[in-house]
Amino acid sequence: MKLNHLRPAAGSTKGSKRRGRGGGSGLGKTCGRGHKGQKSRSGGYHKSGFEGGQMPLQRRLPKFGFTSRQSKYTDEIRLEEIKNLNSDSVNLEVLREAGLISKKTKRVRLIGGGNLDKVISVNGLHVTKGARETIESLGGTVGD
Repeated sequence: MKLNHLRPAAGSTKGSKRRGRGGGSGLGKTCGRGHKGQKSRSGGYHKSGFEGGQMPLQRRLPKFGFTSRQSKYTDEIRLEEIKNLNSDSVNLEVLREAGLISKKTKRVRLIGGGNLDKVISVNGLHVTKGARETIESLGGTVGD
């Protein structure tokens, strides 16, 4: 047996439709496209999403979601993360040096997540109400 003698099993393959080869084939004259209209013409069809002039679905549905442009420059830090700092005063520079915020961060919000067990003074950071109460209850200070 040679490669050029190999054939598919009988009945396993089907011949392609030969359009426009006479009426006897069943696909002569209009070649299965029907009569007239955009879809019968060569090169004639609409773009995807087009609904015949009706307002398309992707334009009828509302857009959703919002990404603030300030979010790239804003970070949140939990009190739990500040507990591990060596410094008693916390500001942007100290957080940057500790690797808690990136270089491009301009605004930091201190939130009250976790436990704080040392006295700290906070300067130049936004502090939530709960975090402020925790810091001040331990004898720390919060400056603006």
